[in-house]
Amino acid sequence: MKKTIIIAEAGVNHNGSLKLAKKLVDIASKSGSDYVKFQTFKSNLVFSKSTPKAEYQKKTTSNKITALQMAKNLELNENQHTYLSKYCKKKKIGYLTTFHDIESLKDYKKFKIDYIKIGSGDINNLPYLREVSKINKKIILSTGLSNLQEVKKAIKILTRKKLSKKDLIILHCNSAYPTPLKDANLNVMKTLKKLGTKVGYSDHTTGIEVSIAAASMGAEVIEKHFTINKKLKGPDHKASLEPQELFKMVKLIRNIDIAKGSSIKKPTPSELINKKMVRKSIVAIKKIKKGETFDKTNIFIKRPAIGISPMKFFQILGKKAKKEYKIDDLI
Repeated sequence: MKKTIIIAEAGVNHNGSLKLAKKLVDIASKSGSDYVKFQTFKSNLVFSKSTPKAEYQKKTTSNKITALQMAKNLELNENQHTYLSKYCKKKKIGYLTTFHDIESLKDYKKFKIDYIKIGSGDINNLPYLREVSKINKKIILSTGLSNLQEVKKAIKILTRKKLSKKDLIILHCNSAYPTPLKDANLNVMKTLKKLGTKVGYSDHTTGIEVSIAAASMGAEVIEKHFTINKKLKGPDHKASLEPQELFKMVKLIRNIDIAKGSSIKKPTPSELINKKMVRKSIVAIKKIKKGETFDKTNIFIKRPAIGISPMKFFQILGKKAKKEYKIDDLI
């Protein structure tokens, strides 16, 4: 069974509180997710003073604070991230984070991460992509707001040194929070697969059905925001799953992993026990005397499959009966 990698995206839903961040780790661990992911950034290196808030941020945060002030309130420092990475190990869940600036990226070794995660906002950030390409780590790249040519360019930059395409996971993504169902466009994953990398889906729709659909369509990674409570103040809580929703999503994806099974078409042990009852044999449908010729008026196909296969029906026609048959006797 090939297991879908599930990333529970805590993001900035800790509201700048290490205590709340730990609770998010606890929830992600309990859900059975493979990773819990945060965001690492130095606000003044990501936001200028004139940066406007996104439309969804305007609706979910106070209009009295700027985008830069909002980011500062949500920023965790290096020591806090280091603590969280160790806490994740204790809770037996992988730690991941999205590095939003080159200075923060320099700290990646301290967190013992399996992947470098690149957010959609940096898919066209050439200096940043070049820095990532120097790191000998597998990469997960989100592709919100981008077109296919931009994705191809990013892949070319990221694989310019040691990284091979097989170590790169491209996440189809829509950067609307929340994403309308009509804009999810899961079929884009089929297009991305042609680029030679692994493909997944970063889901910003409400609910869990789109993530479930993406997993069934072959997404190797599913990333989904979650929170303790959607009613908490902060930019991302409203578009996130609450704990019970996350638990349900993970359970259903794991069931899908099992159901995908093998690509080899052959009978399974669970169905073979029904083979004799479901399939059919050639039987007499009227009394047949010894020496009488088999024809379409005296033989037909009925269950069970313990006699001659129906595939030989036309070979039997015209042959002589070597004994007498009663109705429903196997030929």
